[in-house]
Amino acid sequence: MGGGAAQARTGERSGPRRKEEIFAASLELLAGQGYDAFTIEGVALRSGVNKTTIYRWWPSKSELLRDALLHSGTLAFDLPDTGSLTGDLTELAVGVEGLLGEPEARAVVEAALVGAVRHPAMRELVTQFLEDRLGRHQPLFTRAVERGELPADLDPALLVDAVAGALWIRLLVRRRPVPDGFAAQLVALLADGIAAARER
Repeated sequence: MGGGAAQARTGERSGPRRKEEIFAASLELLAGQGYDAFTIEGVALRSGVNKTTIYRWWPSKSELLRDALLHSGTLAFDLPDTGSLTGDLTELAVGVEGLLGEPEARAVVEAALVGAVRHPAMRELVTQFLEDRLGRHQPLFTRAVERGELPADLDPALLVDAVAGALWIRLLVRRRPVPDGFAAQLVALLADGIAAARER
């Protein structure tokens, strides 16, 4: 009985660690091989976790990739809280820039976007990822509304899309480096628009 309890506790402790290993292997395969060639068998081989265990947790590759995109630390960064909307948006831009500056994260983002163009299932995963990130950023905008910096009826997605989109286009499409002061300049332009919206 004692041995069984110890084994159960070990399983509980190893579960999150094993899942992170599976997530890491999943994103590495997505980045290296694309959505078409992505298989749970490949993830099992790369992660060293038995494929029956992976199938028990995720019955399909779409479900596995969804959780890998949402919960892996590869695509995560801290939510800023500088005390001002312009400060938070600037830090958000710096965070996106830093994320896309990491070769591993950049490769995952590129593979996901390419897959989204070709496959409805991958497109849905990217949509879920973006909605999840918008939800995680919501406290930033709630605080800004409470401070009177942002109109309550302004859609936060407009600001997130403007910040992230500018960096994605520059780094992933135009393949140009981000100059010093880019984030501050971008947010200054957005701040002018926000000020105009408050005066409506």
